[in-house]
Amino acid sequence: MARTNVVTADRVVNFKGRKIIELNYWEIYDHKANIYKWVKRAFDVVAACVALILLSPVFLLTAIAIFVEDGGPIFFTQQRAGKDMKSFTIYKFRSMYKNAEDLFEKMQEQNEQTGHAFKIKDDPRVTHVGKFIRRYSIDELPQLFNIIKGDMSVVGPRPILYEQMEECNAYEKQRLIVKPGLTCYWQVCGRAKIKWEQWVELDLKYIQDMSIKKDIELIIRTFPAVFGQDGAY
Repeated sequence: MARTNVVTADRVVNFKGRKIIELNYWEIYDHKANIYKWVKRAFDVVAACVALILLSPVFLLTAIAIFVEDGGPIFFTQQRAGKDMKSFTIYKFRSMYKNAEDLFEKMQEQNEQTGHAFKIKDDPRVTHVGKFIRRYSIDELPQLFNIIKGDMSVVGPRPILYEQMEECNAYEKQRLIVKPGLTCYWQVCGRAKIKWEQWVELDLKYIQDMSIKKDIELIIRTFPAVFGQDGAY
């Protein structure tokens, strides 16, 4: 039987003016009902398999478009930080030119995000096809394979580069107490418009709010957010 203890606010520790611990999010997640965690995993696998079948024409058309514009490879892989800071290989449709990784360090000064994330609205490394598939989050669809593998969940904090997550403090790293996901508060609240500090707070809020009802709500809210193109680039 799941434990039902009430989790209260812990002390706030300030280090150079930054919050380090506000709530014990490990304890919050540990007290989530086991039945919810089992249902969440079962839903992830079933939903990902069904989505792969239904979206197979989109996969095919996207692969053809990428190849016609810039040749192969069709997919892009990268190491991201997963649950408990475990590194995993994320899958995406390639939306940038082939030399994009080589230019990453040179473009750090143009970063429009704060903290440990990297975003540029008019990133010159993005292909024409890439701009379209990013706008509608089509580039993220191969992560359905990550969900089936167990690296990710349908709903959970978005995974960032492992090296970037390593630079985070203890407070920020709490966002990866749970599996990263395809969608969460970040996707439905403005995406790239949201600065890093607020992004972290939204992910920690999700850990508090986690439930079947909340997951369904966030999935439903994702569709208008994606087609509304708000903050997508």
